[in-house]
Amino acid sequence: MKDRSSQIIRTSWIGIATNVLLAAFKAAVGALAGSVAIVMDAVNNLSDALSSVITIVGTKLSLRPADREHPFGYGRVEYFSAILIAVIVLSAGITSLIESVRKLFNPSAPDYTTTTLAVIIAGIVVKLLLGTYVKKKGQELKSDALTASGADALFDAVITLSTLVSALVMILWGFSLDGILGVLISLVIIKAGAEMLASPVNELLGAKISPEFVSQIKQEVSEFDGVHGVFDLILHNYGPNLVIGSLHVNVDDTMSATNIHRLTRRISETLHQRHGIVLTIGVYAIPTGSNPHASMQRQVAQTLKAHHEIVQIHGFCYYEDEHRVSIDVVPDISVKDESALARQLQEELQALLPGEQITIVVDHNYTA
Repeated sequence: MKDRSSQIIRTSWIGIATNVLLAAFKAAVGALAGSVAIVMDAVNNLSDALSSVITIVGTKLSLRPADREHPFGYGRVEYFSAILIAVIVLSAGITSLIESVRKLFNPSAPDYTTTTLAVIIAGIVVKLLLGTYVKKKGQELKSDALTASGADALFDAVITLSTLVSALVMILWGFSLDGILGVLISLVIIKAGAEMLASPVNELLGAKISPEFVSQIKQEVSEFDGVHGVFDLILHNYGPNLVIGSLHVNVDDTMSATNIHRLTRRISETLHQRHGIVLTIGVYAIPTGSNPHASMQRQVAQTLKAHHEIVQIHGFCYYEDEHRVSIDVVPDISVKDESALARQLQEELQALLPGEQITIVVDHNYTA
């Protein structure tokens, strides 16, 4: 965890240093050439370092240990960092769009010198290298903030490249493309900024875990001796380094409490070692052949499986002292009236098992 954070911070410092050096270079050239535009572009490079500063601050805050007010730690601060950088990208895109539209209606002939073009080319090369490096590290370290910071640098390079193309067209053919290119690139930046914003926002809202990872977890748990099914998997991200969740496993009703304890302990320890998941494991007991209620479970299961709108059945439990049967069903997402479905299933099972109380628990698959 600390190694990942140190890499994020180190990469962000590279971003800050590069932007500061580029700003110093542009400022010096602008001062010597007497170009206000180049000096202002240098100031813009200093502001570009802001996304790297936000990434560093967010990463350091995310390392704070859990406390009474935040028992799950501060890992989700990284998502807020990514949101701030995405907002910066969106703001840049919107500002660029406004300026580009103005140029469409009020085109002007820019005055480019050899010095100006040289500075533009230098800025493009540096920003392309920086953006590619930072974005690649962000994807490698699974840091939304670092990825967004790299994308921010790349978009700066694209905007500057469009300025260069427009300048060359103006020099060669006397036609200004500033407005047209600006509008197109601004729209691309706005779209990308919105996509950048969606990722951390979805994490904060509780985005579902990838189907591939869910299948992997279920497969790994199913491989333990004594496990006859995995259900109710729920996983919550509390930052890139902490996942907390729960699941249920089916075991034979003849398994002792001691063996159940050993089994669930082994599962939780294994998943924590492999994936860093803090897992709580519940147990469903399956009636075996020696259990007089095994045939009752099979009857209930066969009746419920006849309903195509039910995708999963589990958690069968018979309370002898209450003469009550309880079972969990997971309906298909197409089912809109879950209460009506529960009543229908209850009536069918009531007819199948007269004299027994029927409890239908409508469950949901949070990883589907």
